[in-house]
Amino acid sequence: MQNHIDYLETMENRKTTNILLLFIVIPFIFYLLKILSFIFIPLVASMFIALLFLPLMRWFNKRKVPKFISIFVVILIFAALFKIGGELVKLSSREILATDTLFLKKAETKVLDLMTSIEQFFGIEYFNESENIFSNIFQKESVSKYFGSTLDFVSKTLTMTLMTAFFVILWLAESINFEKLMNNTILKQKYASVKTFMKIEKDLLTFIKVKIFVSLLTGIGTGLACVIFDVNFPIFWGLFAFIINFVQMVGSFVCVISLSLFAFVQLDTTSVLFFFILSITGVQVLFGSILEPIFMGRSFSINIITILVMLMFWGYIWGIAGLIMAIPLTVFIKIILEKFPKTKVIASFLS
Repeated sequence: MQNHIDYLETMENRKTTNILLLFIVIPFIFYLLKILSFIFIPLVASMFIALLFLPLMRWFNKRKVPKFISIFVVILIFAALFKIGGELVKLSSREILATDTLFLKKAETKVLDLMTSIEQFFGIEYFNESENIFSNIFQKESVSKYFGSTLDFVSKTLTMTLMTAFFVILWLAESINFEKLMNNTILKQKYASVKTFMKIEKDLLTFIKVKIFVSLLTGIGTGLACVIFDVNFPIFWGLFAFIINFVQMVGSFVCVISLSLFAFVQLDTTSVLFFFILSITGVQVLFGSILEPIFMGRSFSINIITILVMLMFWGYIWGIAGLIMAIPLTVFIKIILEKFPKTKVIASFLS
């Protein structure tokens, strides 16, 4: 009897110790994710991208095509996508560079009127009307500082892109085997790891394909709205809407607010501005709030509070990349938690 009591006490103490260790280990893991973001961001992003090409790799494998040829085809697809993206960036850059001085003067007048109204409302004086409004703004901070920050951002983005492409090749070449990794670390059961991997692959692949499709429609719809209402830079705004739409919920607000402010500067008629804002909001609602949930299905039934918390959490850890990957990571965590009886409650809470 005494031995049984001692055993229960030992088990209880071990359980308490494990819980305390868990509270220590989890923050440490997330601290490492933040510190080593330059490695983990490309690694995780490449995993999601590689999922898109897995069906193609399996198709080649069934026809006994050598792996190096399959990977070469994927590289060609990557190169074509980068070429298309580069051409779109060139077109939008040409649009902006071709802007006439009349538009800039009009923008300056509108911004000056807006800032004057703000000054009168708050009783402050910040801008000098005798000076150019844009030079007045940039005098407050060193231009070289902004240029240095931009150059640093471009350099980091290019490095991340190259690392991501490298990791994608490793995933597809099976130098990194995600299924074996889960089997050896998390699940410890071959059948469970295979089943879980298939579930993760299916759900995340659906999410990525739907997100790309919906973002593409959103970009096209936004660009067409700019063309119809004669708003400048339709290619730029369409590309911006496509990219920013990958940030769940927040991206739609940023796109509508940014484009509305730009249209406020350009459009004279209040009614035209109103219908333009209504149209771009309608595009976001139609594709983001109606079609996207229909295409996603019930597999992605994650409540809004969880989405907002995860956006803030991963945004804090990985910045813009974290905002983009927050929902796929949440789906991944949710699927893993559903596989363990003790964590099913947490998974249901996320839903």
